[in-house]
Amino acid sequence: MNGVEKAVVGPVAQPVLYAAASADLVVVGRRLRRRPVGAHIDHAAHAVMHHADAPVAVVAHH
Repeated sequence: MNGVEKAVVGPVAQPVLYAAASADLVVVGRRLRRRPVGAHIDHAAHAVMHHADAPVAVVAHH
């Protein structure tokens, strides 16, 4: 299994989408937050979900 691990400072969505262009699967995280209704994801994960060419898995973490 090959992966891309790179620290990015600043807006995250565009570099992830660039890397996703050659990916078989993109995995993004989301924090578990106590909100009254529904699951919430950040802007970067949302952008990747809607714009990546590869399938996207959103994984919750604490």
